[in-house]
Amino acid sequence: MKARFPVIFFLVIANWCLPIESSWGQAKSPSNSAQVASAGRKLEHLESNGRQADPDPSPTEFTEQEINAYFASGNIKLPAGVQSVIFQEQPQIVVGTSRVDFDQVKAGKNSYNPLLSVFSGVHEVVVTAHAYGARGEGVVHVDAVSLDGVEVPKFVLALFVEKYLKPRYPNIGIDSRFALPARVDTAIVRLHKVSLTQK
Repeated sequence: MKARFPVIFFLVIANWCLPIESSWGQAKSPSNSAQVASAGRKLEHLESNGRQADPDPSPTEFTEQEINAYFASGNIKLPAGVQSVIFQEQPQIVVGTSRVDFDQVKAGKNSYNPLLSVFSGVHEVVVTAHAYGARGEGVVHVDAVSLDGVEVPKFVLALFVEKYLKPRYPNIGIDSRFALPARVDTAIVRLHKVSLTQK
């Protein structure tokens, strides 16, 4: 199971932004390589620790830089549609910013609903969500989504979710709940970091 723990929160949020499987075009600097390697070691520790009969309960922390470098590295296969993605963490909140080509996202599935016409072409998408994990369950609540700086009304967002996200990702919604893997018991989003504890 090679990918992914703070990643699981970000995958839910990323599915709102629908990132792609290739790298995001960022130059890979030595510091990015170090951040990717650090995140990889922490993911391996979580996987290994989760297989133990009595896992070490010491928290594993992923920094914002590690998370963004890992996503930018192309190590995570994600659906087509996004040209970039960056995450920012605040206490209990994750903000994901992506450049999305909605024509790729909607490929083969069009709508004649004029309310959904905003979801066409290429836009900067910002998703703000509350996220946490408790008792082995991850919870993400999407607070707001904006396209090019304009907030999308909740009812239009709900239409988009039903038309384009639910058919591909039945468990993704404005409110999403999912089992945390590898015996991760709690996940706490802090300022510029995510802390995971196994049990």
